[in-house]
Amino acid sequence: MQRRRFLGLAAAATTLGLTAGLSGCGTLGGDDGDVTLKLVAADYDLTGGDTTKKYWDGLVASFEAKNPGVKVQVQVESWNDVDRKVAELVKAGQAPDIAQIGAYADYAAADQLYAADELLSIPVQANFLAPLVDAGEYKHTQYGLPFVASTRLLFFNEELFEKAGLDAPPTTWAELASAAGKLKKKGVTYPFALPLGPEEAQAETMMWLLSGGGGYTDGTGHYKFDSDANIRTFDWLRQNLVAEGLTGPVAPGELDRKEAFAAFARGEVGMLNGHPSLMQEAEKKGVKVGKIALPGVDGKAKATMGVADWIMGFKQNGHRKEIGAFLDFVFSDENVLRFAGDNDLLPATITASAAMQSDPQHANLREFLEALPDSQLPPVGKTSWAQVSGTVKKDIGKAVVPGAKASEVLGRIGRQATVAESAE
Repeated sequence: MQRRRFLGLAAAATTLGLTAGLSGCGTLGGDDGDVTLKLVAADYDLTGGDTTKKYWDGLVASFEAKNPGVKVQVQVESWNDVDRKVAELVKAGQAPDIAQIGAYADYAAADQLYAADELLSIPVQANFLAPLVDAGEYKHTQYGLPFVASTRLLFFNEELFEKAGLDAPPTTWAELASAAGKLKKKGVTYPFALPLGPEEAQAETMMWLLSGGGGYTDGTGHYKFDSDANIRTFDWLRQNLVAEGLTGPVAPGELDRKEAFAAFARGEVGMLNGHPSLMQEAEKKGVKVGKIALPGVDGKAKATMGVADWIMGFKQNGHRKEIGAFLDFVFSDENVLRFAGDNDLLPATITASAAMQSDPQHANLREFLEALPDSQLPPVGKTSWAQVSGTVKKDIGKAVVPGAKASEVLGRIGRQATVAESAE
């Protein structure tokens, strides 16, 4: 922990445009000639195009020109398939050298990954934002390298606010409920969209838990679903939003994020918790999007939820030096900024974040960038998280139905989480 704090200070003192040295010693490539690395990466193109492939093609061509002993083959897969395909390759004994996917903990637990300090040069490892480093650790060692990040803000439809006579966005829960009531009186379909359906309820849940002063885990890192703060949060949601008819025609437990976002882009939602990609999509369809830090009980929430996608190096083929050299190159400011900027996402590094924050071209992302360093990520370093998040997706909507007791629903989820955690 002390070493990471020192490295973080060192990174903060570096200048923009940090150039990383190669992580390994000696020349790259094997005794018999070139080493070929296989990279499996996720497709970020929301339109069905090939922008992700073009990004990797350009990056690889530039890397190979500077490192003639290494070739890189890239396989881009949809987000629907990429995690499964990497898992299948690993199970078949054909692990890629590098995978850019959604989770790393199971592979780290199975001792199949190189640790970050086995791969990266010190300046590159020091340059990751602190919350992302913490989330990339399994048993206090970093294996998951944050590829890109995102966070959440409260989005509101400025035109609907104006029609409802609202001249400022809410900064507390009480103000949020009041604003939702005024939006309802003006006939807004979803005064506040609360997607607790099975698509991504674990994210919406975490945002609310954090804004209520709680979270998924306690101070020791163990699951604690039925804390007093968490129970108060879901009691408040049920009593002040759902019971008052302020969450729209679809029950929160049946409303998926995808539909809530689509409704916002259609101009049917007054407020919801959103991310950068939704902002861009809504504005393309003519919605004037306002955004503000998530409200808390008595003011701005002390923390918001962060999200990261991960890249990692597998041990199987033994190409540690070559993998490290390639990943150092991936995390140069130029490459990080290009990918994040092209996909309306946030850089995972200190220097690239600072560069984006000062660039007028990315002014609409500044609030997200400001929120990310103090964000908290889901407990992705736990091998039990996939199972626990699945339970949350399935059951958390029951905590806000009429007559429900949040303590009972959160208690049941918590007991299942504890069982899953004990099996890690």
